[in-house]
Amino acid sequence: MKYISTRGAAHGAPKSFLEILLAGLADDGGLYMPLAYPQVTRAQLDAWRALPYADLAYEVIRLFADDIPAEDLRALCRKTYTSATYCNVRAGENASDITPLRVLGQEGGTPLALLALSNGPTLAFKDMAMQLLGNLFEYALAKTGQALNILGATSGDTGSAAEYAMRGKQGIRVFMLSPHRKMSAFQTAQMFSLQDPNIFNIAVEGVFDDAQDIVKAASNDAGFKARQQIGTVNSINWARVVAQVVYYFKGYFAATTASDQRVSFAVPSGNFGNICAGHIARQMGLPIDTLVCATNENDVLDEFFRTGTYRVRSSAETRQTSSPSMDISKASNFERFVFDLVGRDAAKVAALWKDIDAGGAFTLDAATFARVRSQYGFVSGRSSHDDRVATIRDIDARYGLVIDTHTADGVKAARAHLQAGTPMIVLETAQAAKFNETIQEALGHDAPRPAGFAGIEALPQRFVVLPASADRVKAYIAEHTGIGV
Repeated sequence: MKYISTRGAAHGAPKSFLEILLAGLADDGGLYMPLAYPQVTRAQLDAWRALPYADLAYEVIRLFADDIPAEDLRALCRKTYTSATYCNVRAGENASDITPLRVLGQEGGTPLALLALSNGPTLAFKDMAMQLLGNLFEYALAKTGQALNILGATSGDTGSAAEYAMRGKQGIRVFMLSPHRKMSAFQTAQMFSLQDPNIFNIAVEGVFDDAQDIVKAASNDAGFKARQQIGTVNSINWARVVAQVVYYFKGYFAATTASDQRVSFAVPSGNFGNICAGHIARQMGLPIDTLVCATNENDVLDEFFRTGTYRVRSSAETRQTSSPSMDISKASNFERFVFDLVGRDAAKVAALWKDIDAGGAFTLDAATFARVRSQYGFVSGRSSHDDRVATIRDIDARYGLVIDTHTADGVKAARAHLQAGTPMIVLETAQAAKFNETIQEALGHDAPRPAGFAGIEALPQRFVVLPASADRVKAYIAEHTGIGV
């Protein structure tokens, strides 16, 4: 499998999986995409249905990473997806399932279910990909003798998942940017309490989009990127998206009994990475009917899927909400979907994103916009704070389950798009303990917290506060790598 940039001007011939693994952005500022999506047959689906998660991951990922020897890749998947790593299960769940499916009940003439993606070390779905990414990075670096300085931005969950996956890894440092004082207390404590010498937490005075813009600016500085050996773990990294594709297959198998049945997925989405993986799975041939993109008050994506207009918001327009991991107004992975939507016309994507990067907008023509639903199966929904509080209360009262704020956004959107006879699977994004403040408001008591996470907010924290300046962040990185700017 070879990869190209969404903007079409990346230097040289199409690249292999290992060549783009450590790169993040393409050198033209675009995102890497496969030359074509591998197609999965009914026979393959039947053969994969009973596989344990690690072996399913191997089967899916090897279609995209054919330059890694088969036995090496299989070993990496089996090292990653273990019941010991994904042990933070709720009552009635089996850790060996890795991503247990919980059917809540019948609503709208169809099963409504949650796919548990938050049983990993940081209680968020980001662990599903990040743990594999850490092992892939260590594998690739050992082969080349290189070092890697990871630069990332987080609105809460990506950062902790990356740091827990990379802590103590040979040849790797992590420089993680987050919006200062805009994450939950639990999320902040998870990241800032780490004392590992290869972990550097940078609180940026601004919102998530400011942090993400700094990552892109540093990644687009070719000299700095090469000199500092910069890589990324944000969902702009293709390997992370591919790892997320796996649980769509796993969820599909858990919700069906035959490979001709169809399901729908509702996905809380801020940066469009999680649902982009669903788009890829659907393009590969997984029988997905509808992909429901759920947003919070920062509804850039919902606006697009309703109107065909993609209009990024400024930092000042980005609202701080009770589902903070989606407080994003510039969805990086959305470029991958638009690349497919416009017929993989890289020049058109480059022109559209020239306007977007300048703070502008674009509106699709009617024919192109119609394909969003008819060809690609996308719809959307939006939640407010009152909506998610009401949904948390309803799910607790009706099904005896406490869900987090982002998953609540997903449930609300899912309920608006139920189709009789087509199971609806909501991707759970995190455990409720990570957003205890809202759980207390909704239910009047603390969220359940897995063993080992008691008192995390009281641990000593280590971080620096920097202005939203790419130059200041680059200087900080250079100081701590020992390599000049």
